[in-house]
Amino acid sequence: MSVSVEKLENSMAKLTIEVPEDEVEKALDRAFNKNKNKVSIPGFRKGKAPRAVIEKMYGPEIFYEDAANDMIETAYDKAYDECGEEIVSTPEIEVVQIEKGKPFIFTAKVALKPEIKLGKYKGVKIAKIDTEVTEDEVNAAIDKERENSARSVSVDRPVQDKDETMIDFEGFVDGVAFEGGKGENYPLTIGSGAFIPGFEEQLIGAKKGDEVEVKVTFPEDYHAEELKGKEAVFKCKINEVKEKELPELDDEFASEVSEYDTFAEYKDSVKKGLEEKKAKEAKDQKEDAVIDAIIEASEMNIPEAMLETQKRQMIQDFAQRIQSQGLSMDQYMKFTGLTADKLLEQMAPQAEKRIKSRLVLENVVKAEKIEVSDEDYENELKRMSEDYKMEIDKLKEMIGENETAIKQIKEDLAIQKAVDFVVDNAKEA
Repeated sequence: MSVSVEKLENSMAKLTIEVPEDEVEKALDRAFNKNKNKVSIPGFRKGKAPRAVIEKMYGPEIFYEDAANDMIETAYDKAYDECGEEIVSTPEIEVVQIEKGKPFIFTAKVALKPEIKLGKYKGVKIAKIDTEVTEDEVNAAIDKERENSARSVSVDRPVQDKDETMIDFEGFVDGVAFEGGKGENYPLTIGSGAFIPGFEEQLIGAKKGDEVEVKVTFPEDYHAEELKGKEAVFKCKINEVKEKELPELDDEFASEVSEYDTFAEYKDSVKKGLEEKKAKEAKDQKEDAVIDAIIEASEMNIPEAMLETQKRQMIQDFAQRIQSQGLSMDQYMKFTGLTADKLLEQMAPQAEKRIKSRLVLENVVKAEKIEVSDEDYENELKRMSEDYKMEIDKLKEMIGENETAIKQIKEDLAIQKAVDFVVDNAKEA
């Protein structure tokens, strides 16, 4: 097999890959064995006709497509390894020649990792990020926990804002009940915004057992086409009214919602937790701000094929994540109303940012001659084993001598070192 590389504009390249005649013959033979049981030849039982007989009747082209697909998969992988280029996109394949007795020739158009002109990365100026935790924030966090710990109790009084109600309802448009507009003993929290705007407020003041007519207008962007912008009347009955009974902020409350015995200790722990959260958020924001500034100061031209590959990889990763939660991509797109093209479009800004971030950080690694030691690698394996809840020896066994996996781990470590370097050297204004 031979491969030649032709450099094109905008970091693109065309690989011309030639597979020798003997490999073509083997591929045609594999295609014959794969398809012989599907071909009917007079005088032969299915699967028993020789290849030469089939080719004479149907032409040798009958096996070309399968043979080509077979050879492309193997030959492209070899060309990828042998060409000496950093390919960053899926290939665009075009068959140039496939003919019995001749070499198989095809081209693969690919994007190469673009060269960039790295801008200023030391002493980058960014806005100072406030990490102070205020008393109001601590109290708000405690109030939220208090709300979560509240119990609902039935009350014999008119409905108020924030009350939990149980209602029967049926909706009518022009005096006719519409599909999906009826419910019994439906739990509705007043002020939650769960129903059409204006609905919940009209229940305020009603008591248990009261029947109330609620008049609303469906929004113009309502999901049901037949109801958009329509005026409707809902006949409602209040079955129950509940209010939240909040626990006292005392030692008993603290012991129920935390590991602490006193409210003072619990409050201190809440503040500490908020400080840790703000510190992490500030670290992430600082990293993003510094990298954004370096990208802005650098020059690079991202090939469209590279961007397209990154978008599709991100969608694949997203699909795996939601699948682990029991949801397929088809279901997700049905629920959200998105199409595959719209999802790709939404991914574009994030994909571009991810590519540019990686490129500038890789160049910082080179510029600063950042290296990953054996100790760094061992510490990373230890961290990974803890994350995966796996014994480190088992993880090492899984990785084995997989050079690609080892290289990826070390490259990612070097990138993180580059992130730490540029952040440590940044200046807060």
